[in-house]
Amino acid sequence: MASHRKPRPGGTIGTGLRAPALATAALTSMAVLSQTAEAAPGTDRAKPTLEEVEKKVDDLYRQAESATQKYNAAKERTGKQRGRVDALREDVARRTARLNKAREELGSFAAAQYRTGAAAPDTATFLLANDPQDYFDQTQLMNRLTSREKSAVDDFIGEQAATMKKRREAAESLQTLSDSQHDLQTAKATVQKKLASARELLSQLTAQEKARLAAIERQKDQEAARKAAELAKQQAAQQQADSSSSSSTATGSGSGSGSTGSGSTGSTTTSSSYDTKAEKAIAFARAQIGKPYVWGATGPDSYDCSGLTQAAWKAAGVTLPRTTYDQVNAGTTVSLADARPGDLIFFYDDISHVGVYIGNGMMIHAPKPGAYVREESIYYGGESIIHSVVRPG
Repeated sequence: MASHRKPRPGGTIGTGLRAPALATAALTSMAVLSQTAEAAPGTDRAKPTLEEVEKKVDDLYRQAESATQKYNAAKERTGKQRGRVDALREDVARRTARLNKAREELGSFAAAQYRTGAAAPDTATFLLANDPQDYFDQTQLMNRLTSREKSAVDDFIGEQAATMKKRREAAESLQTLSDSQHDLQTAKATVQKKLASARELLSQLTAQEKARLAAIERQKDQEAARKAAELAKQQAAQQQADSSSSSSTATGSGSGSGSTGSGSTGSTTTSSSYDTKAEKAIAFARAQIGKPYVWGATGPDSYDCSGLTQAAWKAAGVTLPRTTYDQVNAGTTVSLADARPGDLIFFYDDISHVGVYIGNGMMIHAPKPGAYVREESIYYGGESIIHSVVRPG
């Protein structure tokens, strides 16, 4: 006999409550898995690769050096402006003393005339006024003054006008000084912020990551040394070619007029003079090797990049401006192939770094915060970052 029981719904197992419970558990598991899958990529993004850390640190150091040059420029402007303000204050003080003396002389004239009755009350008012120019055009009043008194009035008016002008200049200079000091503080804060960020990134590296980073740096140094050696060969070949050409020219002109020989001698003398100065600049820079890079420093115990180049050429008797932005215009621009020892090598589009070329593709420079003055390939950061070569003089 067939059963008349209705089949149970396919979704019901045991009691009717188990299916919803299993469904809820399944949904919960899917949600957890989904969250885990989403979290994993996020975790990876939060942990940058070593190459990304290296690039970020290098960028921060470069930005800090760029801000250092702005700091140096603001500091230089502040110093000059402070000197101008001090000079103007002294000038105003001298002029004020002369103005007071002229006022006293006018006062004595007015008092004498008032006592003798030789002058009307408005004459005394004129002589004692803060702004006698208002009375100057009153011809009937001026006719009552003697030539000596008129001269005293003229001196007073002239001194008063000049003193007021200098006071305005002093006020404007003070405002400019205030602006320069603000720029100085802003640049300083920027440098400190960039350096702190770089230190924070480096502090998060493990010992293994730091070892790998050092290995990457060594590979870069090897490539930079290779490029320097290539440049050295090119320059040596060019010098040999130039030397052969000069010898041929000298031989060919031996039977000619003496004027050509005189011009050649002048050119040789100029070149020799530069080489002598360059040797002194390089000798000074070499003596600074091992001293720390400190932003804004100009020696003698520490340097930033432009502080070192400025001091090096100062030792050779040549005055260079303080910042890389100005040093790049303090000489003749030459090609990299024609670079000679003593030339200045500038880096980056914003011209924020500089070193002293010593030949064979090498330079002496103050690299960056945390580093020391050292001899290094000019390709330390790649060929693309080289901006220009300038020969001081």
